Parts: sequence; structure tokens; C-alpha cells
Amino acid sequence: MALRDDDAVLFVCLGNICRSPLAEAAFRSVIGEYGIAPQIDSAGTGSWHVGHPPDPRAQAVARRNGIEIGHYRARRIGPEDFARFRHIVVMDHANLDTVRQARPSGARAAVSLLLDHVPGRVGEAVADPYFGDDEGFDLTWRDVHDGAHALARRLAVGEI
Repeated sequence: MALRDDDAVLFVCLGNICRSPLAEAAFRSVIGEYGIAPQIDSAGTGSWHVGHPPDPRAQAVARRNGIEIGHYRARRIGPEDFARFRHIVVMDHANLDTVRQARPSGARAAVSLLLDHVPGRVGEAVADPYFGDDEGFDLTWRDVHDGAHALARRLAVGEI
């Protein structure tokens, strides 16, 4: 089964300046390999960074992997996202709980953790690198890249 025309994916973390923009970038970079072209965006559950670009360390790790994300701007997830996106893919358990609580009754969006799509990693969170060093951003990149590939594969074969 191929990707549906109305498939769209939203990646969510806390501030939308580290993990979710990296997940968005990784997913954008791999979807062509799977022959899919869904709508893609990212958002945060908090509003502290709305309108700001990604953390400079997130930009640096993306750039090291051949992707520019400096033009991304943080935004907060809103009720309209539950109608616009078929898949809301969250980075950790706290934000998963927040998103599930905010999910309007009758919303079409399926909500999952990113690493739930990676075989053997169900239930795992993508660690928040914000308070750490550059190595944390490298680890986050590896996790979101693995998650992006797994999610794209599942969408391409109609598994989700």
C-alpha cells in the first residue's frame, strides 16, 4: 500500500529547537529513498522558543550531515495540528503525555514515539541534548535518523 494523499507527519518535542527540528530534517532527507512525499513539519509543546531558529548545536549537527535547518522557526503545537496531520511523532514520554492530553476528541492524528517505529526500540525516548554537550547532539542525530528511516519505511509500505 502506498502513502495516502492526506498523509502528513508532525514531529514534536518540548521547545522545537533541538530534537523535533532534527527529526524533521532527518525525515526530509530520507523520504526520497522510500518514494514518498508527505507534508512534514515540527513543533514543540512549550512556547519559550516560538519564532526562534533551532539551537546552534542542532544546526551544527544537521550541517555536519549535509542539511541546513537555520531557516526553521520554532512553533507550538495547536489544536489544528490534530486535524492537519495524520501522524504526530513525539520524542519522549513527557511530551507524549502532553500531546495525548491536548488531543481533541475525534482527532484523526495517530500519536506515537519516534523510536516506536524502530525495531527493538519500542518505548524508548530520544534523549534531550539541550543541557549537554555536542556529543549529545550527535547521539540525538543518530536516534532521529534511525527513527526517520524506520518511519519512512513503515509509511511507504502502508504499515501505518
